[in-house]
Amino acid sequence: MSRPPKLDLAAIVAAATPPTRKSADIVQLDVPAPRPKPTATLKERARQMSVYLEPPVYDQLRDLAHTERTKMHALMLEALDLLFKQRGARSIEQINEAESR
Repeated sequence: MSRPPKLDLAAIVAAATPPTRKSADIVQLDVPAPRPKPTATLKERARQMSVYLEPPVYDQLRDLAHTERTKMHALMLEALDLLFKQRGARSIEQINEAESR
């Protein structure tokens, strides 16, 4: 069996480099159109507020959310809407409409 030829560093480099062009060609690249920014999530738009609830109050709120198959957050917003209505203030929907204009 014959030995494989010895590899020469110059031959390896020459084989790895692409052939040079003799004339200057202009290559056109397809640039994708910029994507519109997605609307911000609630977490990005809103401000966070902590509420400390006694364990029985928390448990009752959690049980209501489970029974109604909704989230505790939605029930808290509903409670705020009722408070605003009781005090004669604008509802959450009215506030959001005014800000979106």
